[in-house]
Amino acid sequence: QVQLVESGGGLVQTGGSLRLSCAASGRTFSSNAMAWFRQAPGKEREFVGGIFWDGIHTKYGDSMKGRVTISRDNAKNTVYLQMNSLKPEDTAVYYCAVDRGTIPRIDEGAYAYWGQGTQVTVSS
Repeated sequence: QVQLVESGGGLVQTGGSLRLSCAASGRTFSSNAMAWFRQAPGKEREFVGGIFWDGIHTKYGDSMKGRVTISRDNAKNTVYLQMNSLKPEDTAVYYCAVDRGTIPRIDEGAYAYWGQGTQVTVSS
């Protein structure tokens, strides 16, 4: 049974940083792209960014570009989201997901597996 478990969320002040982790179990995803999405209250889930299967190339959404870095450790079957210069509008539930393919896509339908999400709250 495949599971994705996010961790590292919490409460942080404006301008602070957080590092989220997403550990996968049940199978390896070294040939799949992985991504982070977020969903704020009353808003649709949006693509934060993703990392290619090779662990080298990344793609970021506009909302957090320049403030986030995604990395992965295939040996640990884990993907990370480093978030800096956080703003109150970054408050959301953050989800990791595994793409069916090798390149991260913006479309949620491209993703086969999802974590349960971790709350990030940025205070002003």
